[in-house]
Amino acid sequence: MRTNTITQLPDPQGFSPDPLTDLLRSGAQRLIEQAVEAELAVLLEAYASEKTDDGRARLVRPGHLPEREILTGIGAVPVKVPRLRDRGDGAEKVRFTSAILPPYLRKAKSIEELLPWLYLKGISTGDFQEALAALLGPNAAGLSSTTISRLKADWWDEYDRWQRRDLSTRRFVYIWADGVYFRPRMAEEKQCVLVLIGADEWGRKEIIGLADGYRESTQSWRELLLDLQRRGLTHAPDLAIGDGALGFWHALREVFGATQEQRCWFHKTGNVLNAMPKSVQAKAKGHLHDIWQAETRVDAEAAFDFFVATYGV
Repeated sequence: MRTNTITQLPDPQGFSPDPLTDLLRSGAQRLIEQAVEAELAVLLEAYASEKTDDGRARLVRPGHLPEREILTGIGAVPVKVPRLRDRGDGAEKVRFTSAILPPYLRKAKSIEELLPWLYLKGISTGDFQEALAALLGPNAAGLSSTTISRLKADWWDEYDRWQRRDLSTRRFVYIWADGVYFRPRMAEEKQCVLVLIGADEWGRKEIIGLADGYRESTQSWRELLLDLQRRGLTHAPDLAIGDGALGFWHALREVFGATQEQRCWFHKTGNVLNAMPKSVQAKAKGHLHDIWQAETRVDAEAAFDFFVATYGV
């Protein structure tokens, strides 16, 4: 007679009140170990034919390096990296460095991206450890106020290098411009950040300009565009897309006079819908999309005439 066997999961330890998170962490640990072992296997196979003078394998793996914890989105995951010993007589020794687990890795990339987001949301330097402990568990160690202060300095240095990067070899066919307003870290007034996104001839998009400005004024946009030009972006983009704020367009005509202009359909759609009753906005939005998503100019003009005839009143 068959009997049902129920596997009792162990009581969760640490921050997890349920066994599911522990199961995910243990699964992540096994996957990381398997991936690192696969990396090492490739290296060992590449040197499998090389022997020492007494006929032994040149490369051997004597155990593991000390265990360390990697802070991830599901908490701290303990990992081990295998050791590698090169018994060859050559001066240059073969070393194993995992691409997945570099020697000094302590935090997953997702955690590194979380920290500046929390800081901008108003988490003070001294409260990071408590906030991350609530999110990731009490094992979120090494994130003291001193650590966060050091990270803030690193973030600023990285931003400063990005702001000074050379653009002389770049050419952007399209640029999108917008001013983003937000209230950082409990500030009384909203701050305007000017954002420029460019697309090159291969369709690859990237942020090319970022600066704080005064209410999207012409002067603020002019300073940003001139800075891009100073760093080598001398070829005028073919087309610029932006909303109805006049500051950007005035500055664009001064700095890149040959660039053609196009109003942003996202903003234009919002402006049109705001002037219509809510009862028809859903259908009207779809018909507006028919205009700018048309395959040909003839189709776009037909969709435009249909919209005017339907909603003109």
